[in-house]
Amino acid sequence: MQRDFVESLAAKRAGQARILPLKRDVAAFMDGVLGVLFAQLSDDAAAGADDLEARLVLLRRDLRALVAPSTGAEESARVVDAYFAALPAVHGLLTIDADAITAGDPAAESVDEVIAAYPGFLAIASHRLAHVLHGLGVSVLPRLMSEVAHSRTGVDIHPGASIGRAFCIDHGTGVVIGETAVIGDEVKIYQGVTLGALSVVKSLAGSKRHPSIGNRVVIYAGATVLGGDTLIGEDSVIGGNVFLTSSVPAGSIVYQTSQFRVRRVHDGFEDADFVI
Repeated sequence: MQRDFVESLAAKRAGQARILPLKRDVAAFMDGVLGVLFAQLSDDAAAGADDLEARLVLLRRDLRALVAPSTGAEESARVVDAYFAALPAVHGLLTIDADAITAGDPAAESVDEVIAAYPGFLAIASHRLAHVLHGLGVSVLPRLMSEVAHSRTGVDIHPGASIGRAFCIDHGTGVVIGETAVIGDEVKIYQGVTLGALSVVKSLAGSKRHPSIGNRVVIYAGATVLGGDTLIGEDSVIGGNVFLTSSVPAGSIVYQTSQFRVRRVHDGFEDADFVI
């Protein structure tokens, strides 16, 4: 029976060339790029210009190997050239992001600490690397990059999401940002925030399904903002655990009020105490 099973698996593989990169190869490429961009993420922080240039040559080779099976040789060469031409701009954005996280977190002792240790920074850095490839029309690979970051940080950002300058994710765990979300400059979000869609109907693929967040907005832990027509005006504050499906004007503070009761245990229990 086992022989029949493996023969059926082999038959399915017959004639099929592997066109999807392995996630471990994608992770290695991302680590290599980040190690070149930031000494804090490198195994050789003292590398000089010649060493860094040599690493970039190898990374170009690695990216071409990741892209070529699904695009062809000519297109993969174009993608590789465009991707590495974009790295200086990506590095500049990430430097601003790291500074914003450091300035906005009282617990952050230095930019070095943020770059080396903060999952929010790693998630943002991984997204910016993936977003470039997404913009170049590369399929699947950007999503694999975002999933590598997701597994490492607990932050799930679709590579299609558009994110402005000085972005800050504090803590990070449980953050979800959908494909068509648009986030302005100097935005800060906390753990458990979802920028999602009102509907997941397949026919909506390609449409604007996720919200737009204006400049200098703060969204606190556990908040959910849904819908492609939802716009959070600039300089607004969205409180923790808010569930929002409609736009709010600039300068708004959105919060929810909660009611709770405190009783003494020896007064006894009610049925509602046992509702899960």
